[in-house]
Amino acid sequence: MTQVTQETVAVSNLRDFYRHFDTTALRDALRRMYLIRRFEEGAEEAYTRGLIHGTMHLSIGQEASAVGSCMDLRKTDYITSTHRGHGHCIAKGADPKLMFAEFFGKEEGYCRGRGGSMHIADVESGNLGANGIVGGGLPIAVGAALAIRKQKRDDVAVCFFGDGASNEGAFHEALNMAAIWKLPVLFICENNKYGMSVSTERSMAVRNVADRAPAYNMPGEIVDGNRIEDVSEAVMRATARARNGDGPSLIETKTYRIRGHSKSDRNRYRTKEEIEEWKARDPIGHFEANLEAFGILRKDEAEAIRVAAEVEIAAAVEFAKGGTDPLPADLMRDVYTKGAA
Repeated sequence: MTQVTQETVAVSNLRDFYRHFDTTALRDALRRMYLIRRFEEGAEEAYTRGLIHGTMHLSIGQEASAVGSCMDLRKTDYITSTHRGHGHCIAKGADPKLMFAEFFGKEEGYCRGRGGSMHIADVESGNLGANGIVGGGLPIAVGAALAIRKQKRDDVAVCFFGDGASNEGAFHEALNMAAIWKLPVLFICENNKYGMSVSTERSMAVRNVADRAPAYNMPGEIVDGNRIEDVSEAVMRATARARNGDGPSLIETKTYRIRGHSKSDRNRYRTKEEIEEWKARDPIGHFEANLEAFGILRKDEAEAIRVAAEVEIAAAVEFAKGGTDPLPADLMRDVYTKGAA
């Protein structure tokens, strides 16, 4: 009798993933991962040169979680994002030119330059917006899922949030309501080990965020957030469940942010050794190696995708630099409510 090892099962599952998506989709996933990486590196460079003001929260190292989650989503599916949301935006189909225009405070930006890094929304692609409030996207996603239900659609709402948000009251309220009404919503926690500078080992009473799922009578799954295959397969299972009317799921992607919490973070709470260990688990390198191993992509083709992403981001920065500055007279133009005259 042939012995089936864990390694054999892992390879079998891997082959299933690469059979599910065609070559074009797989190459596009790598392209989006490179776009996210170079976009954030470009944003960091612009900030250092004084072209961008304020702060930003980079997700370098978390690209597989964003792209893997969005690979099988439709344009009509919704997402809500976080203050660390550039990757989600690009993974769902946003144009880097318009994102950089938003960063630079230009009229051509997605929110006419008013939202900046933490509040980009692209409703046309189904992105209901990033959110500077920790846990702020959770109730919004539940509301979007309720709207889907009322409209009798089979779309889903996907809510991205971090480990810190799982300790907020909005997390518990959102999961409870979604479970009671069996709403078509996926809760995806990107656990990068730290809520600002506090380790999850000190901030959570449970070992894993997904351990909280049974309290709300929904499936909870933990995946390696640096393996795009694991993320995508977990999300596909959860979306199928939601579209069939079986309610929400909680997925925890274990990942890591290579940069600090924000640009003001001096990284004094974690070691260089820890950062280097996670750099060695780079999600882009992992995915690229598997594409080559399965004969989907040659090394020179992967290099061409990387170079094309760099060219696109460089052009996006130049587009933003040449954008239109808002007029002071238009300050109140997009405000929903105004005070009495």
